[in-house]
Amino acid sequence: MSNPAAILVDWGTTNFRAWLVDGDGKVIERCEAPAGIMQVPAGGFPQTLETHIGSWRTAHPGLPVLMSGMVGSKQGWAEAPYVSCPAGIDELARSVMAVPGEDSVHIVPGICYEAPDGRHDVMRGEEVQIFGSLRQGEKGRQVFCLPGTHSKWVAVEEERVVWFATAMTGEVWAVMSQHSILGRLMEGDSMEDMDAFDRGFQLSGEPGGLLNHLFSVRAEGLFGVVPAEGLRSYLSGILIGHEVRAMLPIAGPVEWVTIIGRPDITDLYSWAICAMEQKTVRMPAAGSTRHGLKHIQEAMQHD
Repeated sequence: MSNPAAILVDWGTTNFRAWLVDGDGKVIERCEAPAGIMQVPAGGFPQTLETHIGSWRTAHPGLPVLMSGMVGSKQGWAEAPYVSCPAGIDELARSVMAVPGEDSVHIVPGICYEAPDGRHDVMRGEEVQIFGSLRQGEKGRQVFCLPGTHSKWVAVEEERVVWFATAMTGEVWAVMSQHSILGRLMEGDSMEDMDAFDRGFQLSGEPGGLLNHLFSVRAEGLFGVVPAEGLRSYLSGILIGHEVRAMLPIAGPVEWVTIIGRPDITDLYSWAICAMEQKTVRMPAAGSTRHGLKHIQEAMQHD
């Protein structure tokens, strides 16, 4: 068995994931639990970490623990200040924060961006996935899409994040389908009606704007134009369509967009982006996070 070199942790809002890895970044053991920061009681972060990876730390005293995600937010264990764009792995490595009172436990900072007009944007966790998916040595512009509750679109040049923007697509979909009148006509939980998704996507390119298009979910449902079991997909097509049409022209042009996330979501985004005549490549979120953390840890050692 390989000798453990580090413990890498992805600690988000809803989930806790950890990997015990060797010097080459190969996984020796892994742990996953629904123990995101929202499930941790006040002052309970040290005990939660001990519960899930305490046996690894006991067996390998002094092994470095590197964490990323919402664990470093205001609502997390300890707030790791943001690094300003443009930012690469070296900037993140220099700003990694030691957790007070813990031995060899560190948190990767997030990244903040200030637009030319003064508006701000932030991300925490996605930056690690990006640096775990970069095409090393690429001199041109690389564009990433990280769909989710708050979708991120990110541009990288010379292996440094130079621009990003957030779209609240996933959260709006959840609110509209679960807590608004639009959800009253929806049946089932399926998101696999691609005819309905395409219909919503096509509407997103028509005049009227997002607010008008959102109400069509109810109107088309009332008249049976879109079946009740397809309305969730129809709503998704509208929202993803508006997001892609707004973000793609700003982020590109590039040879392809790298999409990082769960297969079910990246499939929909890939479909929408390809419909705009843009090639895509898909990457798994967990693997990207693990590789990114490993790269940052190596940069810390070389700093």
